[in-house]
Amino acid sequence: MMGDVAIDGSSSSNDKPRRGRRVRMTGAERRQQLLDIGRTLFAEKGFEGTSVEEIAAKAGVSKPVVYEHFGGKEGLYAVVVDREMRQLLDGVTGALTAGHPRELLEQAAFALLDYIENYTDGFRILVRDSPVAQSTGTFASLISDIATQVEDILGLEFKARGFDPKLAPLYAQALVGMVALTGQWWLETRRPKKAEVAAHLVNLAWHGLENLEARPRLVGHRKN
Repeated sequence: MMGDVAIDGSSSSNDKPRRGRRVRMTGAERRQQLLDIGRTLFAEKGFEGTSVEEIAAKAGVSKPVVYEHFGGKEGLYAVVVDREMRQLLDGVTGALTAGHPRELLEQAAFALLDYIENYTDGFRILVRDSPVAQSTGTFASLISDIATQVEDILGLEFKARGFDPKLAPLYAQALVGMVALTGQWWLETRRPKKAEVAAHLVNLAWHGLENLEARPRLVGHRKN
């Protein structure tokens, strides 16, 4: 029967072997199964390389079951991306709680690297280009959301040090972008170790901020 999973039947020594009973999955269980399968395939093959037929085959169901739950491949992909974006955003913003500004930088760097390490498939999906990105959000928009959280912290620090707090959004984008692009590189290399990567990121970011000029000047021939 469509939407069922098999379990082994039991038999005594006097009974003939019986065919396994099949227990129907609940709608929620089937939906989660399809999400898990879709997530794995999208990470491995990308959106274009994944088909509804393959998703259905791996789930042991027919194509209409996928359409029934998500309306098609696009709908499934959108839900997968939305969940991964929320997972990463919650992880990073949740790390920006309290502490010295340098410690906050460490927490943010670790939050992203932890996500890459623990949710590798999800990160691969987020950094891929997709034809349905407009409806699901993009990695760039996610980084912008994280930078918005960081700019509030930077704004307070800038004000306390006599810098223009209006420049906090620019520096927030620069800092978060640096960590995110380094994370994409580390996704494939996994060297050096996570803690060492975080330490080097914070080293560059913190000492750059520590020696920040209130009115930076260009030294080359380009002035505008």
